[in-house]
Amino acid sequence: MHELLSRSATQIAHAIRDREVSSEEITRAALDRINEVNPKLNAVVAFAADRALDEARSADAQTARGESMGPLHGVPITLKDSHDTEGIVTTGGTTGRAGKTPDSDSPPVARLRAAGAVVMGKTNTPEFTMSFITENLVYGKTNNPYDVTRTPGGSSGGAGAILASCGAFLELGSDLGGSVRVPSHYCGIAGLKTSAGRVPRTGHAFPWGGPLDRFGTVGPMARRVEDLKLALPIISGPDWIDPFVEPVPVRNPDEINIAELRVAVFTDNGLQTPTPETQEAVKSAAGVVSSLGAAVEDSRPGAIARASELAGRSFGADGGYLSRKLLTGAGTSEPSRFLSERAEGPPENGMSVEEYAALMHDVDAVRSEILGFMKNYDAIICPVAAQPAPTHEDSEGLKYTYTQAHNLSGLPGAVVRGGTSPEGMPIGVQIVTQPWREDVALAIAAVIEEATGGWVPPTI
Repeated sequence: MHELLSRSATQIAHAIRDREVSSEEITRAALDRINEVNPKLNAVVAFAADRALDEARSADAQTARGESMGPLHGVPITLKDSHDTEGIVTTGGTTGRAGKTPDSDSPPVARLRAAGAVVMGKTNTPEFTMSFITENLVYGKTNNPYDVTRTPGGSSGGAGAILASCGAFLELGSDLGGSVRVPSHYCGIAGLKTSAGRVPRTGHAFPWGGPLDRFGTVGPMARRVEDLKLALPIISGPDWIDPFVEPVPVRNPDEINIAELRVAVFTDNGLQTPTPETQEAVKSAAGVVSSLGAAVEDSRPGAIARASELAGRSFGADGGYLSRKLLTGAGTSEPSRFLSERAEGPPENGMSVEEYAALMHDVDAVRSEILGFMKNYDAIICPVAAQPAPTHEDSEGLKYTYTQAHNLSGLPGAVVRGGTSPEGMPIGVQIVTQPWREDVALAIAAVIEEATGGWVPPTI
């Protein structure tokens, strides 16, 4: 493996700018690495190698002229297959879109490319991103690079697997119930669930609008927290299409003084008791911020368990309408078992209008209660999931109450590796913050990463 492939995207951008390495050289190296590990992982499912090399050579020509496209100039990346990419097949994991090649990039993808990123290909995702297991009928199953008998999680599982394996420097994930945070936890990398309304979802396989609109977000994934800091301002802001995105400024994480923060920590949400190693990773992370002067106390939002329960109910509240709409819109006649089961229930088996209205009232009441809790805290440090990555056989039916609660709350949350299980699997830590305060989440994630070492290369 090329010696520079384990560096961060930020470091590679500097290396290209300083002519330590050319974009073509590092792009070729990344493509070679993908070809080396992908037969074991099935993480990258659509390739644009020739175009990527052409773009890399163009970037090098600009560098030679003293020009730069932006902060990601010449940096090779991959993109989750749920984001539209001009000229590259985008399936969203569904058979009806198996040959679809979009005419334009989604707004976040366009912003990354305008900043200089070189797109090498697309990474695997479950159908319409609606599962924590990365498997579909178009491309099959993706494996975890730390143990190929285990899942990388979902729905950004391909992204997590190839990042951890040094096949790409940056990824663009999406998070409907934990789809950035769970793969980041399972694959030992860093990820960011952005605030609801931060990044446009136009051109995404699970689009904006509909009964679950407030749950979905788009956010960056990388091996290092500094790359999340780099990417967030690039992808954020209105596209004047997604009606829920707000023009809220992105604050600088480097301006956060950890000693001034008030932090709550809990290791058990009352629904799922994590493994002892997971709990210890959370406690150690809290100890890091405490040692830097933050006021840390054991505290848990009283509504956190209720939030998880309501999030689960919300996904089934429409009687299968949304699943049927997505499948019909894509022209998918052969859906995955998961989507088929969601779509098969006739509308009369869903909630009545009165029941749905009552559910939405409860959702808003819980959101309000969690928001009231956050008035007294800048951040919460807690688990991402109750366990490290399970085997493929054990992955079905697992609950993700620690992440789903904050798709309902809409709060941002970062994940960074904080420990290792007895089986050698990564353990992530989740940092949830006040609305629009991704800067606080990333500042805390950075000091935890510095203390623990963060990402550790797999042996694959």
